[in-house]
Amino acid sequence: MKKKGTILPVFEHRSQPLIPLGVFIERLFRSAAAAMFVVAAALSAGMFGYHFIEGLPWVDAFLNASMILGGMGPVNELHSTAGKVFAGGYALFSGIIFILVVGMLFAPVFHRFLHRFHLEEQRSKKP
Repeated sequence: MKKKGTILPVFEHRSQPLIPLGVFIERLFRSAAAAMFVVAAALSAGMFGYHFIEGLPWVDAFLNASMILGGMGPVNELHSTAGKVFAGGYALFSGIIFILVVGMLFAPVFHRFLHRFHLEEQRSKKP
């Protein structure tokens, strides 16, 4: 189910029937697209920070931002205090982005599992 004007799906209530598989797959693609947008925005923020605060070339800024966003750590040595503070903040920010993206990707699957469980529970309670 999707309300008009929203990007992400609004999940159906447990009293409503399970959505068809095709609609569920579309929901998965929408969630994946939204997650990719969040990752791209976070990567862009890191690249701009490394480029303008630390003075790294764009390619090095991309490498450092993607490595921190992926949980691997920085590649280039940082020379300025502002760059080090930015890198620390960006690393903390990247951890939160990781949790957010995992939630966005698994929410439709987890919801479908719980929805199916509640429907089976309702069927078993009927005499």
